[in-house]
Amino acid sequence: MATDRPQPAFVLVRPQMGENIGAAARAMWNFGLDRMRVVGPRDGWPNPKAVAMASGAVRLLDEAIHTDTLAEALSDSHFVFATTARSRDLTKTVYEPREAMAEAARRIALGQRVSVMFGPERAGLENEDVAQANAIITVPVNPEFYSLNLAQCVLLMAYEWQRATAQIAPVTETLAGTEVAQAHEVEHLARHYEDRLDEAGFFYPETKAEGMKTNLRNMWSRLPLTRADVQMLHGMMRQVVRWKDKKAD
Repeated sequence: MATDRPQPAFVLVRPQMGENIGAAARAMWNFGLDRMRVVGPRDGWPNPKAVAMASGAVRLLDEAIHTDTLAEALSDSHFVFATTARSRDLTKTVYEPREAMAEAARRIALGQRVSVMFGPERAGLENEDVAQANAIITVPVNPEFYSLNLAQCVLLMAYEWQRATAQIAPVTETLAGTEVAQAHEVEHLARHYEDRLDEAGFFYPETKAEGMKTNLRNMWSRLPLTRADVQMLHGMMRQVVRWKDKKAD
């Protein structure tokens, strides 16, 4: 049963290989998309190779809308994007993937139905296909090798859809059961190292000692230390000192 979450329909236009259709289904479901439409697949429909490749996302193939013509697949759409890596002699607004999916999300939030077209593996969408779209999505790829695998392109758009609609922090810190060290803990660590290094004669010559200590303190303050880091660094210094004393005996 298809999910009821608002989303665009991904329209595979004349796909050639069943394996790519199955891989596209997996890519869609990786990011919670399950509205697939398949237009005139070369090897017929349903396709056993697509089913074998879909592994875990077969439901998308079972529920996919199959049509013979692109016009049928797009008939209920209010806004259509066409994906292409080639320049076209057509007057249309061109989006990069992130902005395109943000625009799709905006329109869907207004109650519109949005479709994204993907062309066949050999040469992509024809101009006649693109002419039925309201806008173009162009992926910034290597101009000397601009052909994207169908499933790769689907994965890219699905990922950008997820970025456009999910609350995803761009950067997170995984602390693995510890906490960020507090200033007093870092200060204690700094004093520990400074004292032991002073005993070892590290701060030499005396005229440079204060500057060296300031640089060391500055280094500690720049490091994003956790409490586990601080405990380990204390332990390292204690072990070095114990080893030195034991060797001296």
